[in-house]
Amino acid sequence: MSNNRPMSPHLQIYKLPITGIISITHRITGICLTVGLIGLVLMLVQIKNGMLSYLEMQTLLHTFPMEIIVIGFIYALMFHLCHGVRHLVWDIGKSFSRETLTQYAQWELSVSFLLTILTILVLL
Repeated sequence: MSNNRPMSPHLQIYKLPITGIISITHRITGICLTVGLIGLVLMLVQIKNGMLSYLEMQTLLHTFPMEIIVIGFIYALMFHLCHGVRHLVWDIGKSFSRETLTQYAQWELSVSFLLTILTILVLL
C-alpha cells in the first residue's frame, strides 16, 4: 500500500511566521509564569518563617543568576499581558487580516520589552 499523502516540511525547512513564534512564546511564558508563581509562594513562606529566613532569601535573590531569572519572570508577565490584550481584541472580532496579525505581533514584542525595561527601572 503506497502512501500518497504529502509530506509536511519540518522546522529546519519551514520558517515559522512571527505569529507562530508569538503563539509558541505565549505558551512558554505561561509555563514560566506558573513556575515563577510557585517560587513566589516559596518566598512568602520564607518571609513567614522569620527574619533569618527572610535575610537568606534576600541574599539568594541578589545573586546574578536569580536577578536574570527575576527579569525573565517580569518579561514573561509583560509578554503574557500584551498577548492577553491581543486576544481581547480578537474576542471583539477585530484584526484578523494577515497584515494586522503581523503588525500586532511586532507591537506585542516591542511593548512587552518596553514594559519590562520600565518595570526594572522602577524596581531599581
